[in-house]
Amino acid sequence: MDVDAYVLDLWAEQWKRRHATGHVRLVRYADDYLLMFKRRQDAEAMTAALVERLAKFGLHLHEDKTRLIEFGRFANRRRKGRARPEVFDFLGFTHYCGKTRDGRFLLCQKTQGKRMIRKLKELRREMRRRMHQRLRDQHVWLSSVLRGHYAYFGTSGNSRALDRFRLQVMKAWRRVLLRRSQRPKLSWERFNALLKVFPLPFGRAHGWRQQMA
Repeated sequence: MDVDAYVLDLWAEQWKRRHATGHVRLVRYADDYLLMFKRRQDAEAMTAALVERLAKFGLHLHEDKTRLIEFGRFANRRRKGRARPEVFDFLGFTHYCGKTRDGRFLLCQKTQGKRMIRKLKELRREMRRRMHQRLRDQHVWLSSVLRGHYAYFGTSGNSRALDRFRLQVMKAWRRVLLRRSQRPKLSWERFNALLKVFPLPFGRAHGWRQQMA
């Protein structure tokens, strides 16, 4: 049996049945997880119980990632006229409270800033490694990278982050071509002409918005 399922998933389900006074939901992917509660008293009680549960296996909560925050539709209403509820990061996204045009609650997501920076650093290193490949081969690889990024991060409302990522990839590609070229400086005019031959795909957000019940 998966030790994570035993340590957390099954235990959380049992705790919910025995002690919860309101709705409780666990969402987990590998070592990252969210616990969502309708009532604050359940959140505080389960957090305390979880500390004891993990200690039995020599584990502990990650101090930098563990927070108890008020979030969601009702948090949005209670903070009318005040600052927005806190945001949280999960699986590469920053989640925050928003509203639809008609005032309903909307769960909004954008690419986590640290995640994007880390990904761009990795790409720049790989670009330098591929610097002397044919332009066609570089283009095929970069296009594949961008399409994969869009497939994961292309959620509704995240279009600006997709555009920023593409722009940074485009600038990084130009810098790599400048380093390898023995010719005069590769101007933006010449680089834009190259992009017409080897265009980098644009991102498109999914046509749906996720709402929290």
